[in-house]
Amino acid sequence: MLFPVRCFSCGKPIGHLWEEYKERTEKGEDPGKVLDSLGVERYCCRRMFISHKDFIDEIMPFTR
Repeated sequence: MLFPVRCFSCGKPIGHLWEEYKERTEKGEDPGKVLDSLGVERYCCRRMFISHKDFIDEIMPFTR
């Protein structure tokens, strides 16, 4: 669904980094290097980006 504002494990704010991560990986950059450049170092925070599947566009038509 929506990308979480904070990491589930450690509570670090990461939601503001999602759009840049998404844009850069769609352009073909390596996800690991993108996370390094964004300053996401903890493995718990990194898994939030790597494992997220953005379903919001598919679910929005059914919200009404």
